[in-house]
Amino acid sequence: MRLHRNLVYTVIDSLRDIFNEEVYADKAVEKALKRDKRWGARDRKFVAETIYEIVRWKRLYAEIANVKTPFARPDLWRIFAVWCVLKGIKLPDWNQIEPTPNRRIKGRFDELSKIRKFREAIPDWIDEVCVQELGEELWTKEIAALNKQAQVILRTNTLNISKEKLQKELAIENIDTEFIKGHDDALKLVERANVFKTEAFKKGYFEVQDASSQLVAAYLDVKPGMKVVDTCAGAGGKTLHLASLMENKGQIIAMDIYESKLKKLKVRSRRNGVHNIDTKVIDSTKVIKKLHNKADRVLIDAPCSGLGVIRRNPDSKWKLQPEFLTKIRKTQQEVLQQYSKMVKPGGKLVYATCSILPSENQEQVNTFLASEAGSEFSFVKDNKVLAHLSGFDGFYMALLEKK
Repeated sequence: MRLHRNLVYTVIDSLRDIFNEEVYADKAVEKALKRDKRWGARDRKFVAETIYEIVRWKRLYAEIANVKTPFARPDLWRIFAVWCVLKGIKLPDWNQIEPTPNRRIKGRFDELSKIRKFREAIPDWIDEVCVQELGEELWTKEIAALNKQAQVILRTNTLNISKEKLQKELAIENIDTEFIKGHDDALKLVERANVFKTEAFKKGYFEVQDASSQLVAAYLDVKPGMKVVDTCAGAGGKTLHLASLMENKGQIIAMDIYESKLKKLKVRSRRNGVHNIDTKVIDSTKVIKKLHNKADRVLIDAPCSGLGVIRRNPDSKWKLQPEFLTKIRKTQQEVLQQYSKMVKPGGKLVYATCSILPSENQEQVNTFLASEAGSEFSFVKDNKVLAHLSGFDGFYMALLEKK
């Protein structure tokens, strides 16, 4: 592979923004790809994948390069040189690249690969918390799986098309897909591609959604005609899935504390041909109180550490702080206590997170069930999805029924 200056400069600038300026990796990549309209698919792929890869392995590469955050520009070039050497890419004769000790880099890599926190490039505190909660053996397998590049998974919008027909439509646009066993509406891309440019996407035939995430809406056991509340709807990936499972019949109330996210959901709803969703901003407790004992189904896709989805968001490893974990556990319990009141007698509730930590998952459910509000509910079942067993994101979901 021959390196091109303008592409590498873009990578270096983006890494500086992510590591030093707290910019989210997906936003930095989005900005980087707009830098030069003349870039072809291969150039764009190089920029995006190199940024994500260096972000994913930051701790390992920085240790080998012997540099510390905040990174000065020469430090970022050293990290980039380490990435090149380990990838077997010939380094160009540019003045930003110092003479690089190839053998020392490879030797140091072999040495550090024996230590999990360097080999898997994770902060000490995350390693400690996960060992404590999951055990050494399980965590070692899980973090290795969470460091693999995430596959692109589509969820068929069954309101507009069948999975089989969607597969044919995409094949016409030169995108090959495969079915996934146990996931009714999912298609997995054989090779990565920009699916948002396809006609099939513009026609509202699919959404991009990980296979594990697709299990959540189905877990809620919705039927057409029901009144369903999605309490932490965000931009609405699971809300739209609920709409298609309900065949566009009944009512979905999509709530969130952020109005900007709900606006995105409205745009997506239009493209999907969904018209049974009402959005509500949670700007006071009144919004919740009005719905007490009214909903057939309530989904709480709770805010969490996101440790189950670090394959998609590798920069979150570096942005997450121990105090956030303490704070979010408190929020999760508050959300369960408050939002569960919207379930009517005989109705059902799903509590879900994209975390793999028991303290955010089954322990939260147990605490809730032991409380006064939780005494009205009985536990039906739960599903702990681990990346090393499923091949998809780490997720948790529990189904509760109101007596």
